[in-house]
Amino acid sequence: MAEPTATVPPAPPHEGRASVTDWIAVAAGALGALMATLDISITNSALPQIQGEIGATGTEGTWISTGYLMSEIVMIPLGAWLTRVFGLRNFLLVNSALFIAFSMMCGWSHSLAMMVVGRIGQGFTGGALIPTAQTIIRTRLPLSQLPVGMTLFGLIVLLGPLFGPVLGGWLAENVSWSWCFFLNLPVCLLLMALLVFGLPSDRPQWSTFFNADWLGIAGLAIGLSSLTVVLEEGQRERWFESQMIVTLSYVSLAGMILIALSQRFAKRPIMRLSLMRNPRYASVIVIVSAVGAGLYGVSYLLPQFLAIVAGYNAEQAGSIMLLSGLPAFLVMPILPRLLGKVDFRILVISGLLLFCLSCMLDIDLTAQSVGHDFVWSQLIRGVAQMLAMMPLNQASMAAVAREDSGDAAGLYNMARNLGGSIGLAIIGTVIDRRTTFHTAALRESITANASIGQERLSAYAANWFAQTGDLAYSKMRALGQLAQQIQIQAVVMTYSETFYLLGLALLACVPLALLLKTPRTPQPMSSGH
Repeated sequence: MAEPTATVPPAPPHEGRASVTDWIAVAAGALGALMATLDISITNSALPQIQGEIGATGTEGTWISTGYLMSEIVMIPLGAWLTRVFGLRNFLLVNSALFIAFSMMCGWSHSLAMMVVGRIGQGFTGGALIPTAQTIIRTRLPLSQLPVGMTLFGLIVLLGPLFGPVLGGWLAENVSWSWCFFLNLPVCLLLMALLVFGLPSDRPQWSTFFNADWLGIAGLAIGLSSLTVVLEEGQRERWFESQMIVTLSYVSLAGMILIALSQRFAKRPIMRLSLMRNPRYASVIVIVSAVGAGLYGVSYLLPQFLAIVAGYNAEQAGSIMLLSGLPAFLVMPILPRLLGKVDFRILVISGLLLFCLSCMLDIDLTAQSVGHDFVWSQLIRGVAQMLAMMPLNQASMAAVAREDSGDAAGLYNMARNLGGSIGLAIIGTVIDRRTTFHTAALRESITANASIGQERLSAYAANWFAQTGDLAYSKMRALGQLAQQIQIQAVVMTYSETFYLLGLALLACVPLALLLKTPRTPQPMSSGH
């Protein structure tokens, strides 16, 4: 088998500065990662328009997002192997061209099937752009400038999902939902130009393709894709009450068994789980999974709360979500210096504690809570995400040898996304069950014979009677209004509890941060493990 590092671009000297060509390569990787992360969530706000145009129901429309996530999470760990097979520049150029084709397919879709196929293709080709960006930064920048590159990458990974729904909603309202996909055409063309100028041409290594770990590839394809569908659709399908979820769970288990067998028998497994034997790297993976759950969880909880309780539309909720992106721009100029001088453990622990604090600030929600009540928690959350994620990006690379950086980047990004999917699945289940519990408890406590129930019903009925003059109708509307208030209070209590659980999960990761390794500059790259 060919040496796996042969297609990795040579690293620049550890002393000195990166060349213009190196920075062009880094810009290409960053642009590709931005496009891929934007497309994860750009359809979220535009889903009503898309569903209406292609004739899909609300339940069917969820496959527009699930299809992308399902294929993306499969592609991320395959990126290192495909880079070795085709060469980095060839691989990224082909991926960019295919991303354009699938984006056009989505924009021109007139049926759900066509849209889902296009989104699966987008996820598969876009999934390669995220870990390869991290690999380019690691292999093209000297250690003295690595914090700048990693900060840029981390900023993109954080802000992409934040800007996606806002940009998608604006395009759907003011231009057309199709432009959520057509927007990728000029961006991809620019990306391809940067790739041609920034990366050297390298020859494919077909022997690596034919000698691949096909057992592991099959396990990844069926295992991760099935697991993603189970996590994304499980709550809507009532989990194991659905035959589809039961079947896919068995398929996912079979895929995991194939992956385990490949780790045992393959000469070079497609997914290097052996890297997890390194406690420093394993701690990064666990922490980034929890932070991923926090990022995805808050991105789900906050807009849902504002929509249900405060009556916000997607654009109004998006403006509150963007507050967490503001500290990123303020902290970014000083963060590379912090990464170069401050122990990673201090930064990550500070980030986790602040992220926990931001969640705890949101546990005292009321039915009167609106957007401005989340300003401080969102600003603190923005600082926390930067302090936690940026060092984790670099710590994941520092924990392994340079030749393992591609595999490490794939596992790191897969862990973040999978952690987010698992977190959302747990959050969905908690919300469903705790809302039912609180609704029943409130109904039992506010009976027709209770004084508070009588007072509320009388006030509501009097208000409706003053408007209509119909006593029977007024009593009926009063009962409906009381039931609605009970439901809203149950939602408020449930969301407060969910923020509390997220905070506890992040707090539990603090001890793991003590295992992180801070690289020192200047030093040989191989000393990072």
